[in-house]
Amino acid sequence: MGQQEKVSTSLAGAVSEEISASLAAIDAELAHRYPGDPGTRQPVHTVYVPGDTFTSDTIRSWGDQALKALDEHAPDAASFAAVLGIPDELAAPVHDRVRAKLEREPVEDLRIDFEDGYGPRPDAEEDLAAAHAARLVSEAYGNGTAAPYMGIRMKCMEAAVRDRGIRTTDIFLTGLMQAGGLPDGLVLTLPKVTYPEQVTAFVRLLEAFEQAHGLPSGRLGFEIQIETSQSILAADGTAAVARMIDAAQGRATGLHYGTFDYSACVGVSPAYQAGDHPAADHAKAVMQVAAAGTGVRVCDGSTNVLPVGPTHQVHEAWRLHYGLTRRALARAYYQGWDMHPGHLPTRYAAVYTFYREGLEQAAARLAAYVAKAGGDVMDEPATAKALSGYLLRGIDCGALDTAEVAGLTGLTRADLDAFASPRRGGLTAGPV
Repeated sequence: MGQQEKVSTSLAGAVSEEISASLAAIDAELAHRYPGDPGTRQPVHTVYVPGDTFTSDTIRSWGDQALKALDEHAPDAASFAAVLGIPDELAAPVHDRVRAKLEREPVEDLRIDFEDGYGPRPDAEEDLAAAHAARLVSEAYGNGTAAPYMGIRMKCMEAAVRDRGIRTTDIFLTGLMQAGGLPDGLVLTLPKVTYPEQVTAFVRLLEAFEQAHGLPSGRLGFEIQIETSQSILAADGTAAVARMIDAAQGRATGLHYGTFDYSACVGVSPAYQAGDHPAADHAKAVMQVAAAGTGVRVCDGSTNVLPVGPTHQVHEAWRLHYGLTRRALARAYYQGWDMHPGHLPTRYAAVYTFYREGLEQAAARLAAYVAKAGGDVMDEPATAKALSGYLLRGIDCGALDTAEVAGLTGLTRADLDAFASPRRGGLTAGPV
């Protein structure tokens, strides 16, 4: 071992104690504001269905329509891959997994829409629709036909529709409570948020409901929909979206980008309103930075180009949707909106190709990191966390199997969970 080194210090222990004491408030602030990823599953998409068209068989119907579109416009793996440009070696695995997903779990997250997709209705009509939605959601969770996540998008907190949005939220949540309680997969979406004070008002609404039913404080969370320029850049030049996360008091679960409302707000012509417009990229980048480390997840928007009509037209719409989804995934937007059953094949094809084409490299890098084996890439703890998160998202959506990931990495699901998020418990994010 050579000569024993003498270890000497110059500072008294009191110096370290004094510094720690001076930073105690900052330590608490960091832990409170930036707890990290919650370690729960994030759906790859959100499907919006108007409140007056949602039925008990909506989810199965979407899956069946998506399968029918596949059979009609790309009946086998080779033709589907040719349309989308999927590599030959992934054509069969991706096609088979897409079909299996559409048969087993066609929708991961469903939002019953009482806002733009529903519009203004007589109060009595919306009352009944909200109560009907609550009953169907409760029954779906009870009989096993629910999507993993389900809920409503109510009208916003602007003066003209505020009372209606509050009443619909109350009717829906009350109906769930009367039918047996709030399901674990419940999600609420608050649209057209412009000022943090509107978030504060919605928090007050949820607090009142929790108190009325004896629920734990914080039981109800919600997504904030970003659809106005003021939610990105406030009048004083600050990032309003960051203040909205703070105003949610720990209840915010996601930031959802509204492609067309936001595009119109900043003056983008309808022909150019899309998720890859520079205005959209800027808004989502601000959302992403504001949400980083907070546990709030960012969701991309949608395309309004529907895969309908003759085969060549469906193929064009599929290529557009596939390309936008792949682009979003590369930018770390792991969730987006789907507006039509025909979007499901390309949503899952894009997601599955993204995870399967990177599986071997990600697994090899994580295995080398764990074994301290080195190699041609020098990964750090933060990268190991990202690699684990990548593999876990692939497993959760059905792109990857737990067994194949374990075979390539030597790690269990619990190991991956612990690397991906300290909040999951277990291993630390550092070398082992």
